[in-house]
This record gives sequence, structure tokens and C-alpha cells, in this order.
Amino acid sequence: MAHFKRRRRRREEDDPENHERWLVSYADFITLLFAFFVVMYGISSINEGKYRVMSDSIVYAFRADPGTAPGAAVSQRATEQIQMPLPIRRIQPKARTDETQSMKKEHLRNLARDLNQALAPLMAQGKVRVSEGAFGLTVDISASALFAPGEARLDLGAVRALGTVGRVLAAADFPVVVEGHTDNIPISTPLFPSNWELSAARAASVVRLFIDTGMDPRRLTATGHADQRPVADNATGEGRQSNRRVAITIESRLPDNKVELPLGG
Repeated sequence: MAHFKRRRRRREEDDPENHERWLVSYADFITLLFAFFVVMYGISSINEGKYRVMSDSIVYAFRADPGTAPGAAVSQRATEQIQMPLPIRRIQPKARTDETQSMKKEHLRNLARDLNQALAPLMAQGKVRVSEGAFGLTVDISASALFAPGEARLDLGAVRALGTVGRVLAAADFPVVVEGHTDNIPISTPLFPSNWELSAARAASVVRLFIDTGMDPRRLTATGHADQRPVADNATGEGRQSNRRVAITIESRLPDNKVELPLGG
């Protein structure tokens, strides 16, 4: 017995003590921690649509009728849940649009006839031009028929002619834009430091006259373009005279059929 104890003591003295056994527990802990974070990540990034499909599949497996195909009800229910309604823009019926456009064109033709009669004296002198374009009906009147050179006050004859035009337009319901235009010769007076002020003031004078004849001010717009929109070459006297004008545009475009669209969630 004593011999056995001596051999055991000698074996314990020969085998050194292992101080790194904690690494095994540490490695197991790190492995479990990694697995825990993997599971948490998988739960946080789950696809809601697929989760609902899987949930419905499980519920159907326990509640489905024997005569129903296993995947039919689940697929239909999943499609109804995942499918999102798309915003639909209502389109104005073409027939109604065409009818409205035809009525506006007829009204515009009648308006052009009345304007030609009102401006007949000036048209006979070649100082008025009536045209129809994409924006509506435009009446170009030479500035020499309306104003003295460098002035924005309407002449007495111009007041009578434009008064008739204002009464014709007052009976309509189209928006009216009055634009003043000049040639490229600079002007510098106490009232008009440049052609911008002169062209805007001339347009405003015509608008004020139209308001006095009974037009709704909300239909009117006055703007000045100076010499930036010429219709002829400013290098000649005849071209400059053509560029000095007042343009009255009766807008007849169809308004856009604006529809408020729902925001997608």
C-alpha cells in the first residue's frame, strides 16, 4: 500500500498542472454567443410577406377542408395580403373633351369676328393683325395707333377703339394677357428709365381700360417684354415699327384635368 502511494505521488509530481483548461469553457461561451446573435439577426430580418404565407400554410394544414387543394387557399390569401393597390389617375372622357374643345373653337371664331368689326378702322390702316395659335387668339396692335412716341397714355382714338374691344371681351370668359413690346432703341426718361418700364406701363394702360369697360380683373394679366421678343428686324425702320406693338392674347387652351393622386404606403 505504501508502495502504491509512493508511485501515485511520483506520477503527480511528474505531470505538471494544466492552467489553460478555462479556454475550453471560453470557446464554448463564444460559440453560444455567436449562435445567439445569428438567431437574433435572423429574427430581425424576417420577410413579413413570407412569414404570413408560412403562417397561413400552417393554419391551413390544421383547418383546411379535405376536398380543397392544399396550396390554392393559401396562395390566394397571400396574394391578397401582399398585393398593394396602385394609384389610378382618372382620364377625362375623350368624347366630352372633344365636345368642349369644339364649343370653345366656335366661341373663339365668333369672338374673332366681333373683334374684327370693332377694330375695322385700324385694320384698314394696316395697324392691327389678328392670328390664331396654340395659345388662343392674338390681336397685335401697332403702338403708333395707341400711344405717342415714348408715352404710355392711350390716345383718345385708341380709347374708343380699345373700349369696344374691352366690351366684346367682357362678354367672354377666356383669360386675357396683354403684352407690351418695344423696338431696340434705348429710352431714358424720368418716367421710363428703360424699355422694360415703357412696355410694362403700356400693357398696364390697356388692362386698366379693359377693367373700366367691365372686364373681370381676375381674367387679366399685364406684362412687358421690352425689345426681347421682336417679330421683325430692328435694323430697318419698318421692322422697328412692327416691333413696337401691344399684343392681346385671348387664351383658349383647355385646362388640365388635375386629379389628386394618393401617396403609396
